Amino acid sequence: MLNLNGKNALVTGIANHRSIAWGIAQKLHEAGANLGVNYLPDEKGKHEKKVKELVEPLNPDFCVPCDVQNDEQVAAMFSTAEQTWGQLDTLVHCLAFAGKDELSGNFTDLSREGFARALEISTYSLVKLSAAAKPLMKEGGSILTLTYLGSQRVTPNYNVMGVAKAGLESSVRYLAAELGPQNIRVNAISAGPIRTLASSAIGGIADMIRHVEEVSPLGRTVTQVEVGNTAVFLSSELATGITGQVVYVDAGYSVMGV
Repeated sequence: MLNLNGKNALVTGIANHRSIAWGIAQKLHEAGANLGVNYLPDEKGKHEKKVKELVEPLNPDFCVPCDVQNDEQVAAMFSTAEQTWGQLDTLVHCLAFAGKDELSGNFTDLSREGFARALEISTYSLVKLSAAAKPLMKEGGSILTLTYLGSQRVTPNYNVMGVAKAGLESSVRYLAAELGPQNIRVNAISAGPIRTLASSAIGGIADMIRHVEEVSPLGRTVTQVEVGNTAVFLSSELATGITGQVVYVDAGYSVMGV
């Protein structure tokens, strides 16, 4: 196991025990990193209760509300990180959203509002969080985000998320170029299809997973833990020469042709 003792990692986007963000948080904790997490605030406090109960065994240093569409909450989250740790070493961006209407039907039927919302939450939020993390990464650091092959290839019922993930991957490259002189590395992990709360909104996700199991070189799809292992590697001293990249963790599915 890689050693991240003394490193400070902020993990965003944990929703439940199926979340890829949850797998990443577990592996960062096992590697010795100090954790901070967020939850999406709601009027009844259901998300807060669920996330706090889930992450309790990881003993995070803080668990704060943050809706990435709220600039004040973003600023408050990073202010908490600074007050708690003084500096940040790893930022994990696991945030994406599109309405059900934007994940089905004809691509030309996308609404202006749905398109803008999906890109704000799923793409621009990486830029926003990176800008807030930059001054806290005083000794360099690692910024990670999650993408999917639908950014490069047409995927049934993925629609606007394909565009959002393509923009996300392009943002990774531009952020890597800007932040490299500060020894801040920015990379994306392209995970194979996994049953999560987010993926459940995609019609035919079970068929997608079965297809990957049939076609991929390893004959299966991947787990949250395997994605978490890659996140730990990219956060470690072993990955100091890697930035601006999309790292595929998909059992090899992306290399296959027809």
